[in-house]
Amino acid sequence: MDEKIDFACKTPYHIQAERILRHMINDEQYSSGAVLPNEIELARDLGISRNTLRQAINRLVAEGLLLRKKGVGTTVNTLGKASSNVRNWMSFSQEMESLGIAVRNYELHVCWEIAPREVYRFFNLRNETPLLRMSRVRGSQQAPIVFFVSYFNPAIGMTGDEDYALPLYTILEQRYGIVVHKSVEEVSAQLADQELAGKLFIHPGDAILKRKRLVLDNTGSPVEYNIGYYRADSFTYRIEAEK
Repeated sequence: MDEKIDFACKTPYHIQAERILRHMINDEQYSSGAVLPNEIELARDLGISRNTLRQAINRLVAEGLLLRKKGVGTTVNTLGKASSNVRNWMSFSQEMESLGIAVRNYELHVCWEIAPREVYRFFNLRNETPLLRMSRVRGSQQAPIVFFVSYFNPAIGMTGDEDYALPLYTILEQRYGIVVHKSVEEVSAQLADQELAGKLFIHPGDAILKRKRLVLDNTGSPVEYNIGYYRADSFTYRIEAEK
């Protein structure tokens, strides 16, 4: 291990250890799922206590980057696990990038259709005219993680011909001058039906997480109505509260 703890630095040792472990996760030696050195070896190599090292490992396990396997040890989660923080919401691409996971698009469909009534209410529209609908299945290189369905406010002027290889919110800002600012979200659990199971490579009846996201711009105007269906084994929704 080339990286070491800087004992002269004011950064807490467990934070430094976490940073070193993140680099190990992306190393070819471990990124394929190989077992990491055990805690005794790692702590000795880093010159810190096992309790300090365990703080760093626990954080990465909570994020879904590492897996503890009884009788095996600690390994890199090769499936990848998206994580979202209620205090600092991000797009899926940003969430995955923050975890060092390369995004793969499994499906992308864009069309115009009549949306559910709740969508028109969110956009403050009286007439139920066809809206731009984008659906896509996204995930890591190994497997799908989420199936998204998005509807967009027609006032934006989107055509459906946008380059969706770019991050969605980058398109909105660069092409339409829309800066997303606020997300109102609801998270619930449900069982996958036949369609969702097929898209997420799971079995019908498996548990999934449904996240409804209502996105507004910096003027408070509605931008996107989004529903995401996540594999339960590949997504963590983290809430931080302060008193």
